[in-house]
Amino acid sequence: MTTMQQRRFGRTGLSVPHITYGGGWVGGFIIRAGEAEREAMLDKALKVGIDWIDTAASYGQGRSEEVIGAWRAKRADRKAARISTKFAVADVTGDYESQLRASLAESYRRLAMSHVPLVTLHNSIITDTSAPRRSPRDLTVSEMLRPGGALDAMDKLRRDGLYDWVGITALGEPAALKAVVESGRVDAAQVYYNLLNPTADVPAGPGWTTTDFDGLLHTCKAHDVGVTGIRILAAGVLATRERHGREIPITDNADAAAEQMRADVALTALGTNLGPGAEVAIRYGLASDLMATIEVGIGEAHHLDVALAAYAKGPLPAGTTNVLVPIWRAHPAFRKPVGTLTA
Repeated sequence: MTTMQQRRFGRTGLSVPHITYGGGWVGGFIIRAGEAEREAMLDKALKVGIDWIDTAASYGQGRSEEVIGAWRAKRADRKAARISTKFAVADVTGDYESQLRASLAESYRRLAMSHVPLVTLHNSIITDTSAPRRSPRDLTVSEMLRPGGALDAMDKLRRDGLYDWVGITALGEPAALKAVVESGRVDAAQVYYNLLNPTADVPAGPGWTTTDFDGLLHTCKAHDVGVTGIRILAAGVLATRERHGREIPITDNADAAAEQMRADVALTALGTNLGPGAEVAIRYGLASDLMATIEVGIGEAHHLDVALAAYAKGPLPAGTTNVLVPIWRAHPAFRKPVGTLTA
């Protein structure tokens, strides 16, 4: 069995496995499975070197953290698995510090821990000029960076010894995300990147039909921010045509039908010689040196085997995805015809 190698995680000084175990709802195996099955899954992941598990207070309304905490408590080597968790500011006009303390207290109770290496802010980030807010849980750049803002609160609890590093989930408006990364205030970022939306690396150009992340991975690299690639399977669309009902769109125009069309076009262009879609998608992520790790959500017991098979095959060969460039640039699944664009 191939043992997972590790990569440098930005300026944190940490090394992380090439694949992180995603404890979220979209994969959801450890939330939905029985005790024996979910603990066997976590044992297997740890055995092959996937020693970082990412969860959040919101995953299964705390169930993911509870499962991880119970599993970890049974292990003699409980410190072998490193855990990161997330919190979200619920009241963007309120006291960020008290919200963080309350959320983290509950997370640590569920995890049976008093410290994790990384805590990530799970709100979307928007520019100060965006009005109205698309969601009541959007945070503006000023709300992030101002004195007494969200990052001041996160820094305060870090100084109190509750965690070592501060991260963001890099969703929202790309200009706002870049501004926060460029501030030097965050050490890690979870960045959306997959075969259907490579714009955190590859320029989108006019007419791109979904969120344009505008080279965010390069901004992270310039500021030595440790990057976790998320949605590498596009919520499962790149892995299977069967819908599980847990697909939650987090980018613009990313409903299941639109995403499935993009997946069909991309995977057909790449052909069948590279392996099943899930393997191709994971290998695509592994090929990028702009991300330290990619997070893979496990929905069924065999999905970990698929991820390990992809890892054993290694990153996609250099130049393999060149066939996708003209598709990203011109295919109607990915962009509007230039003649239809309006100011």
